[in-house]
Amino acid sequence: MAKTLVIAEKPSVAADIARALGKVPKKGEVFENDEYVISSAVGHLVELEMPEDIDEKKYRFWRLETLPIIPGKFGVKPIEKTKERFQLLKKLIAREDVTTILNACDAGREGELIFGYILQAAKCKKPVKRLWMSSMTNDGIRTAFTKIRTGAEMQPLQDAARCRSEADWLIGLNGTRAVTKRLFGSRKGSMATVGRVQTPTLAIVMQREREIRAFKSRAFHRVVATFKITEGEYEGVYEKPDFKKNGDEHDRAERLWQRAAAEAVAAATAPGVQAVVSDESKRTTQISPRLYDLTSLQRDANNRFSFSARRTLQIAQSLYERHKMITYPRTDSRALPEDYVPTVNATLARLHGDLAPHAETVIKHGWVRPNKRIFNNAEVTDHFAIIPTNEEHGHLDADEQKIFDLIARRFVAIFFPPAQIDVTTRTSKVGPHTFRSEGKVLVEPGYLAVAGKTGFEDGAKSLPALTAPDGQPPRAAVTKVDVTDEATKPPPRYNEATLLSAMENAGKLVDDEDLADAMSERGLGTPATRAATIEHLIGENYISREGRELIPTTKAETVLDFLGLTKCDELTSPALTGEWEFRLRKVEQSKLSRETFMESITDLTKKIVANIKEHEETGAPTDAISPSDHQPLLEFSRWWQSQDEALRIYKVMNNRRFSLDEAKALIAHKEIGPFDDFVSEKTGKRFTAKIVLAKDEETGKWKASIDLGNKVEIADLAPVWRSEATGQELCETATHFICRKKADTGGYEEVFRVGRLLCRKELPREQIVKIAESGKTDLFEDFISRFNRPFSAFLALDPKEENPGRRIRFEFPPRKPRAEGEGAKGGRKPKTPVDLTGAVAIGKSETHGGAEIVQAGDSYYVTKPGAEAPRVVFKMAREICKKEISPSEVVQLLANGRTELIEGFTSKRGSAFAAYLVLSKKKDRSEFEFPER
Repeated sequence: MAKTLVIAEKPSVAADIARALGKVPKKGEVFENDEYVISSAVGHLVELEMPEDIDEKKYRFWRLETLPIIPGKFGVKPIEKTKERFQLLKKLIAREDVTTILNACDAGREGELIFGYILQAAKCKKPVKRLWMSSMTNDGIRTAFTKIRTGAEMQPLQDAARCRSEADWLIGLNGTRAVTKRLFGSRKGSMATVGRVQTPTLAIVMQREREIRAFKSRAFHRVVATFKITEGEYEGVYEKPDFKKNGDEHDRAERLWQRAAAEAVAAATAPGVQAVVSDESKRTTQISPRLYDLTSLQRDANNRFSFSARRTLQIAQSLYERHKMITYPRTDSRALPEDYVPTVNATLARLHGDLAPHAETVIKHGWVRPNKRIFNNAEVTDHFAIIPTNEEHGHLDADEQKIFDLIARRFVAIFFPPAQIDVTTRTSKVGPHTFRSEGKVLVEPGYLAVAGKTGFEDGAKSLPALTAPDGQPPRAAVTKVDVTDEATKPPPRYNEATLLSAMENAGKLVDDEDLADAMSERGLGTPATRAATIEHLIGENYISREGRELIPTTKAETVLDFLGLTKCDELTSPALTGEWEFRLRKVEQSKLSRETFMESITDLTKKIVANIKEHEETGAPTDAISPSDHQPLLEFSRWWQSQDEALRIYKVMNNRRFSLDEAKALIAHKEIGPFDDFVSEKTGKRFTAKIVLAKDEETGKWKASIDLGNKVEIADLAPVWRSEATGQELCETATHFICRKKADTGGYEEVFRVGRLLCRKELPREQIVKIAESGKTDLFEDFISRFNRPFSAFLALDPKEENPGRRIRFEFPPRKPRAEGEGAKGGRKPKTPVDLTGAVAIGKSETHGGAEIVQAGDSYYVTKPGAEAPRVVFKMAREICKKEISPSEVVQLLANGRTELIEGFTSKRGSAFAAYLVLSKKKDRSEFEFPER
């Protein structure tokens, strides 16, 4: 009997299809009945061949002379780690009773590519059809089976998918090899990846960083007065009369650039002076935001919960595939099909919890009706907006619940009426001086009742009302007046939410209207790939994530500067992506052939490689004079060099970028620093060092190198302080304070050392003396963390017996307890000290600097000394998912970052499973890592 082979993208989807088709029984590794054989990939099983697969001898080693690499025909190969799964599908495809192949991979360009590459690698010639699913519910799957598409219908999308993949290969591989060889030569471990999406995204982040560097803050002043009327007090801000923008982007009506002018206004508005008051009220409406696509969901989740874009996508994918509770999440549409009104009503009727009454209100009033803002076929692409499904709510973990709540709340809210808000603008005139106040009153909450918002994001409050006792015209008495000293601020660095917006709206950076229009639909990348792009940039050390900020590294600046010098603007401008999306859309619409598209990509690849290979850099003279030939130093992209080539100073050393002024200071003084923002390339940790410039007398060459200050003989140092009581002496090196004492065997031994510059603070000598005398400094209140945040701490000797006094650590003051009745936003609840009574030591945690691991009660702990009680830096329950974790497994986890595979865990549903335990990113707890299926 002839059968159809259904190939899904993931095993869970294959199981869902089998269930939807009437519980197709499982036979071995596939689901099969008389009509269907159902199996799956596990994501990508096949990839394009790499150059070494084409010709290992020629392309294994990266050489400029072998570029560009342009295959006559792109071959594919199974991915090694999933080769067994590919072999299974290959056998199923070859079965004689299988006459048709049904593509049930994710409905989009990438799903088409996964399926196409499997068939190419399996050399399949059988007929192909397409299952296009936007919902993983049983009804959604069964509906898709009634609307199966032909292979011919999908060929344009298949062509576009292959064009995108092969173009990324050509540009990315050739560009990466060329840039890496020109910038880093054969330096081991150094690679400069470039790509159509990642490089312009990086350029956006770098441009913002340069704007921040170039920003010059300007002081300004505001005059704020407090006015009293019968019903209470309110504040008003002085505004300049007849203010008009004059091209100064930082000028505002309330900003005064001269303090004398502000003080003059304040003097004329002294307490007791009367103001004439008038109100102007206006009712405004505020409508609900549109339904979510993936990018807007990732943006809100980052703003609300600090979830990374990748984490939000993982959760949304789980809600779609595992729980069946939302529609397809990898979408760029924010509208629903026009025939979806009945489905929406059915979905609203199935909502539970605190959203149920709101959903009932929508149904009762008949608010679900045709509306182009919500139901619009013209704005539905491969998929529609993300909304809940009719599926029963499963058990969600805390993070899944947060994302589902965002989606469901937005879904219900969009059918509610707009919020009605009264905005009152109050003018208080004191002679010629005008003060402005604004108040808002929520008259009808509308959709805000569903969104759970009762206040205003700008902090606006209602104003006390004017009443008859205030006179006619009303008057208010000035009770207080202040002149504030403020300064303009640079634009903020990107975080994931704002970078996602910038990627989504990158078309605005493109001048060509057609290309910008093409990008208006997708922007840089697609909603499904933007998260991976950001993570890739972080993984390649192009961007560092510090707190919520995304900061470009020195490597990013070096690569982008080089691309600018080599005139490879196509790689750094969003216009390249705009052109690709414009042309790929034509391929999808059968208006442009695949061959024509690839010819243009081949030409572009050749141009980029030629520009990089043929680039010859000539140094530009500077006003710095070299000590080697007393001629002006020449500036190149990566270094400054003397004209006789006897001196070279690199612009970046250990991830710290130096300025020309610093290079001039180094030449003049032969050393500069110390600086505490060097970053170790091996460990990624910051360290303090000086830069010294010295001449090699044998070669006559000058060399700038890092001086850590640790290559000193402590016996040769001159003490700057001595304790008569203990005999300890404090000495100073270029970068450190070193405390020493006489050793019993003669000579000196080190008691402790600490950098002279720590967390951007120069440490005073007298405070280091306090460490030697009492083991602890006074409280420092102006350290700056690596996240650019100020913090307060003591410096104290580490009391560990096996390392007495040799390490200086931070000791943090206790947090101020929350005041009685103070809300959650007012401060943190003080933690109850850990009870370590009867704790049993089981080993040392290498991850936490050799701190002791103890077992106490039903948990394992790693603690460090605190100001008043031990500070917990790691905690893990002894029993996880009904499986007791042994002490040896905990020691292994804290030594290697992960355990061996542990069998015998039991899920909340009672299913047994196996997993590794791995350390969390913050190394304060354990997490599951599951073996590959």
